[in-house]
Amino acid sequence: MGVSIKDIAKAAGVSHTTVSRALRDDPRISEQTRNLVHRLATEMGYSPSAIARGLATGKTNTVGMVVTTISDPFVAPIAQGTERKAMEAGYSLILSQSGADPDRELAAVRLLRERRVDGVIVTASRVGELYTPLLSELKVPIVLINNQKGGGYLHSIYVDDFAGAKMAVGLLIDLGHRDIAYIACPERERSNRNRMNGYKAALESRGISVNERLILQLEGKDDMARGAAAVEEILSLDERPTALFCYNDMTAIGALQALHESGVRVPEDISIVGFDDVPISSVVCPALTTVAQPKEEMGVKAMEMLLALIEGEERENVVVKPRLVVRSSTARV
Repeated sequence: MGVSIKDIAKAAGVSHTTVSRALRDDPRISEQTRNLVHRLATEMGYSPSAIARGLATGKTNTVGMVVTTISDPFVAPIAQGTERKAMEAGYSLILSQSGADPDRELAAVRLLRERRVDGVIVTASRVGELYTPLLSELKVPIVLINNQKGGGYLHSIYVDDFAGAKMAVGLLIDLGHRDIAYIACPERERSNRNRMNGYKAALESRGISVNERLILQLEGKDDMARGAAAVEEILSLDERPTALFCYNDMTAIGALQALHESGVRVPEDISIVGFDDVPISSVVCPALTTVAQPKEEMGVKAMEMLLALIEGEERENVVVKPRLVVRSSTARV
């Protein structure tokens, strides 16, 4: 059995209430008694019970985080930023996976609440604004990172997808490309729509007509398989595009591999741009030009927002700016 407050109280010759207050450095307890209690607690190996403290304060100093899957390279830096900020604030983090399934996402959030977490962060939510009516049921704040469901939600952190896509396609246009394909991801509703709109806006702002045949909406595939399937369609066209803008890096890497297997050179025959800047994008060959999301920063900002909401403070949605990272998968026509 571990050492309890009552054990310290007996050794110090004071009440357990006095020990509890002394351990919290309550000014109502004399400095001499506080020093004695702290010394005995150290010598006796006392470790405070998080469960007991939670029952007393109504808080567990624990937050939950729901991610699509821990195998997604986009998730790791976000989780690192979230956990680092949580630890600085004295909180622990419980991680759960949704598998990008709305029902599993809600089940994961409810399970975390049953474990008495003080708040929840959800990445790439497939539920989105449905959390608004659920907040009164769950009774804890929820912050979304890159919410994928259309509509608004009060507490969100997300990248400016439109600006990032426009930046990426603008680079390709500056390199002389006019026939630029977009490999979309219809399952990720909000970000796909915004990136597609940014793609179209970049073309139209330079007087280039949007060719709907070059927008490939392939459903029901993982990211790399989607990129490979899109390349198969592109290579069957009579007039192939000279550049690809891909929904994300893993889609771009799938396309890159498929092009290599088909004998199409990148960037000599076709240029490719991704989105996210996951770690592998800098080590594939050729290294991938991409739009970088500040992933760790987004995790930190989400945790900062959640901590403020836990304390009853008001917070507004945060939009973070992407940046273009130019590598060797793009070249002038």
